[in-house]
Amino acid sequence: MAAVTIRNLSEEAHRALKVRAAQHNRSAEAEMRAILEAAVRPEGRLRIGTAISEMSRKIGLTNADVEALEHARDVRPAEPMRFE
Repeated sequence: MAAVTIRNLSEEAHRALKVRAAQHNRSAEAEMRAILEAAVRPEGRLRIGTAISEMSRKIGLTNADVEALEHARDVRPAEPMRFE
């Protein structure tokens, strides 16, 4: 697991963090983890894989359909556009 060091945190912010941690019955370190997790992974975030899976299910796309698309796909590199 990664470790993070926060430098130059104001005394006021540190004190407020300790108060908030105590209100949630956690250590200051556990409170910082919770704050960071909530900031970068909010509950209502769009999860692209889940969204695509749900859309595929709604329209009735099957694994066989996806395999057929893969076989029909042109795998040659794209030609650069010419503006002549």
